[in-house]
Amino acid sequence: MAKRVSVDGWLFTVTLLLVFIGLVMVFSASAVMAKERYGSGYFFLLRQLGWATGGILAMVAAMKIDYRRYKHPAVVFPLLGLTTLMLISVFFLDRSHHTHRWIHLAGFSFQPSEMAKPALILFLAYFLADKTKSIGDWRNTILPAVIPTMLFIGLIVFQPDLGTAIACAAITVCVLFVAGMDMRYLGYAFLASLLPLYFLIFHVAYRRARVLAFLNPYSDPQGKGFHIIQSLIAVSTGGITGLGLMEGKQKLFYLPEPHTDFIFAVTAEELGLLGSLIVVLLFSIFLWRGIRTAVHTQETFGRFLVVGITCMVVVQAFINMSVVLGLMPTKGIPLPFVSYGGSSLFITLACVGVLLNISKQAE
Repeated sequence: MAKRVSVDGWLFTVTLLLVFIGLVMVFSASAVMAKERYGSGYFFLLRQLGWATGGILAMVAAMKIDYRRYKHPAVVFPLLGLTTLMLISVFFLDRSHHTHRWIHLAGFSFQPSEMAKPALILFLAYFLADKTKSIGDWRNTILPAVIPTMLFIGLIVFQPDLGTAIACAAITVCVLFVAGMDMRYLGYAFLASLLPLYFLIFHVAYRRARVLAFLNPYSDPQGKGFHIIQSLIAVSTGGITGLGLMEGKQKLFYLPEPHTDFIFAVTAEELGLLGSLIVVLLFSIFLWRGIRTAVHTQETFGRFLVVGITCMVVVQAFINMSVVLGLMPTKGIPLPFVSYGGSSLFITLACVGVLLNISKQAE
């Protein structure tokens, strides 16, 4: 089969559509709050538009760079080192929202944990590219492969940000699975994680409260169950066609973080089931085209990059929508391309640019 002469049009179009939907919904979800807090209803929209513009430019640039150039220790290990340094540095900076997640510089905020995901994807693709035949060697292949993941997860958990740590673990599992790792090792890893997860969830007050609220939100409707209840009210109010753009009520200081973690709830309320299904369909197409690109990419390094990037986007989307629908306990995971958040949007778009470059060269 001949190589493609252009990027995957489906992936490119779906990505731009999701970004456009995100800009519209960020404005709709944040206009009243922005006017109240900052004196301008366009505050969050303009910032998101700036990051989206920069991210699309980065995506286009990455589309034109041969992905094989990243397969070099001079690229992989400095990125790992820089990401580790940033993840450590946040602990020496001022807390923001009671966490150590942010680096504030020249009026901009940046989450180093967002860099951890592409850094892990690149390392895993580089390290495992030539080790598929020895993937069963836990000492010389599997253990060295997961050490950076364990380091990043540890640092991110202490920020604290359990949701992003879980996303990093999911990315690692996906890449290792495609690389051919024996499923029993995944079973061992799952069993080994149960005790740490137990302490991280049930011995941390606010996480334990989130789990209890997830199991029965109406036991404390004005307290721990407030987030989930308001989200479900927004989703159910939208009906089939929604209340109309800008007409949602739950974003008016009822729904917490309507422009970030719960933007899908605003989408469901204002655009209804049909609008929500369109968003789900777009992410499903993204998954389909990602899998297709991975299957048609003969070079293992490129295939692992595709799997990692596709997993990064789809897993986060799945977690975010599941939280909004009350299918998972509340986590601070944004909806890729749609939620407000500059560092997340920019880095995700840049990663999609790499994915598009690989799709152009896939057979």
